[in-house]
Amino acid sequence: MNDIVIISIALMGGLLFVLGANVTRHRISRGASGGDQAPSDPGDALLVAIRAHGNAAEYVPTLAVLLIVNSFLIDGWWLDALAVAATVARFAHGLGMLASGSLMARSPFKDGGALLTYVTGVALAVTALVGL
Repeated sequence: MNDIVIISIALMGGLLFVLGANVTRHRISRGASGGDQAPSDPGDALLVAIRAHGNAAEYVPTLAVLLIVNSFLIDGWWLDALAVAATVARFAHGLGMLASGSLMARSPFKDGGALLTYVTGVALAVTALVGL
């Protein structure tokens, strides 16, 4: 496994934990004031933080596994490019969600990050199948 793949996996894993810590921060703040711990308002900062973390938790592990599998099958610029693209996608999406202020708000970072996540995920899956 090359350094770029390892760094990408580490950065995405770190992002997942930072987003989780952000949820905890909001929950502690909300708990201290006796606020709702299970908000449903799309503009609620806690709900936005929960979904940003949840979305990362849905995609980061699968991307990491696909990167690991592909690192055993192929090597070279294609895998490096997909690793970097996956990392950029997840950071863009997470930051776009947090910066949008509402789950209902559109954001080029959120939308672009989601699209790039799908493209890199499918490309990694196809690459693994072709690399067999």
